[in-house]
Amino acid sequence: MYYTTNYLSPIGSLTIASDGKNIIGLWMDGQKYYGGSVKDELEQKDDLPIFETTKIWLEKYFNGEKPDVKKLPLAPIGSDFRKAVWDILLEIPYGEYITYGFIAKKLAKNMGKKNMSSQAVGGAVGHNPISVIIPCHRVIGANGSLTGFAGGIDKKVKLLTHENVNMSKLFVPKKGTAL
Repeated sequence: MYYTTNYLSPIGSLTIASDGKNIIGLWMDGQKYYGGSVKDELEQKDDLPIFETTKIWLEKYFNGEKPDVKKLPLAPIGSDFRKAVWDILLEIPYGEYITYGFIAKKLAKNMGKKNMSSQAVGGAVGHNPISVIIPCHRVIGANGSLTGFAGGIDKKVKLLTHENVNMSKLFVPKKGTAL
């Protein structure tokens, strides 16, 4: 059994999901892949201690602090490949960004491979089940394109702006999968 609660953030309502001890999901209303790979029933249960801890973390984040993600017990559900990509996302510092290609190169090196598909990495980033906390919004295209955010480009821009990212070399694409 999995449990959920809601949190009203500056980017809209967020649904937080837990297995009772760990965070397994955090989704924005209307997000692509909402619910992700959670196949079991989700029951509303607002009084779990992990939810209180997560809401405090989110409050700090949205108040401009840089809360330590290592303080949250995260247990995203996904393949080993996706989990490896999400682990790299957790290394992106607050207020900075990296490219899909950078992740692909790092992942290839970690796996002892010559190269890795940036598109495969993009798929894993896009299916990140714990938005905001696992910072998929900090991943951009090699040319500075703000693409590939399941929550929508407007929310990606808001999160990056909130983190005081220098947006001068970044742009919203005219076409894309996450517009």
